Amino acid sequence: MGQGHGDTVNCGTGQAWAALGGDPDLTGRISYGGPPGLLPARLPVGALARATVAVCALAAAELAAARDGGPLPAVRVDDGAVATAFASERHLRVDGRPLTAFAPLSRFWRTADGWVRTHANYPHHRARLLHALGLPGTAGAPEVEGELAGRRAAEIEETVHAAGGLAVAARRPEEWAAHPQGVASAAHPLLTLGPLDAAAPPRPLPPAGRPGLPADGLRVLDLTRVIAGPVATRTLALLGAEVLRIDAPQLPESQEAHSDTGFGKRSTALDLGTRAGRAAFEELLAGADVVVTGYRPGALDRFGLTPEALTERRPGLVVARLSAWGDDGPWGGRRGFDSLVQVATGIAAVEGDPDGTPGTLPAQALDHGTGYLLAAAVLRALTERARAGGSFLATLALVRTAHWLLHDLPAVLPAGPAGPTFGPAPYLRETDGPLGRLRHALPPVAFDGCPTTWATPPGPLAADPPVWR
Repeated sequence: MGQGHGDTVNCGTGQAWAALGGDPDLTGRISYGGPPGLLPARLPVGALARATVAVCALAAAELAAARDGGPLPAVRVDDGAVATAFASERHLRVDGRPLTAFAPLSRFWRTADGWVRTHANYPHHRARLLHALGLPGTAGAPEVEGELAGRRAAEIEETVHAAGGLAVAARRPEEWAAHPQGVASAAHPLLTLGPLDAAAPPRPLPPAGRPGLPADGLRVLDLTRVIAGPVATRTLALLGAEVLRIDAPQLPESQEAHSDTGFGKRSTALDLGTRAGRAAFEELLAGADVVVTGYRPGALDRFGLTPEALTERRPGLVVARLSAWGDDGPWGGRRGFDSLVQVATGIAAVEGDPDGTPGTLPAQALDHGTGYLLAAAVLRALTERARAGGSFLATLALVRTAHWLLHDLPAVLPAGPAGPTFGPAPYLRETDGPLGRLRHALPPVAFDGCPTTWATPPGPLAADPPVWR
């Protein structure tokens, strides 16, 4: 049996759908196909990818049926489309140019007692890393390599964190399980989704104005960055939602990353620390159905953006929160990225070489998988809100998705992964837009009547006014 078909794929999909509170009978409407054996790894990455896309498509089909009053559309999951989408940032070309994957100082480094991984894609993270190591701002990889080689991994981790930078010591799964943050993370389910305020009345949704777009007419405020959150809101845009991404003008952001995840969206900049910025946000919130945040827990609280404060001002709102390490534990307030979570939790050790050199997954699967789960949670919340009313809160974390991959999904591939394999050309398309000619991955979410691509290509970051259409 090929990877991801039969009982194994149903297990992963069933686990994710149960976490979303969905009717288990609906999973029978999902069919699976496409080329097998993609995303090869020691861990069941293919099963994770397939399951997260499957439940996202099923949640979209469920909302479509609820809005139109018809039967649940059949859902299709194609392994080639899934694998290609999970590496969408690697496939993207802008006028033939690939994206920059990682900066020179974002990599594994050997230390005196093991390995550490740093993340320095943003200029301020690079500066903080070098400052923490006592190196000049002009230092490059040779200087960093020499400095880290004489230090212990745990000491590097704490020193760089204290300086506001990002470095994580490589651990084995059993070491992470004993770590206080690993203990805290393991106490939580894959995701949480439930009513935050049951007093808000039901908000019935009219039939979608455009066939196959279950989120048609819904408004989403997107306060997320990098991959996971933007993948979720990119998916909501595919399904018809009006998505407005909001960035702080003082924080550097990657246009390259937005070129991959900005399909179907508009993008604006608001300084919530100013009176004008707060006023503009409040006007947007008054017309919003969904707010998605992807910053560290507590980072937005001073702007009145806790879930409770948001739903008090906008009853019936769906709030979805994403973080790297979760809401609690000693690392709850730390910055994090997919690559660092892989290293901390032991995924890099499992995927590593026999000599102990850490490895990586064939895609940033924690980011992409969590993104599709987040979109699924929003869609399920919208269905429940229309039925019973209330405000809803969904919480997800990359570390919880990592725990699911390591411990709960059944292994389906032998050890000894081959090189990464992604979907072939049928899962890619070329589109002209404001940024140039884009070659991009097609969306993997598919059900009867679903659009095959986004209505609009991405544009420049922060180029749109902070208003709803």
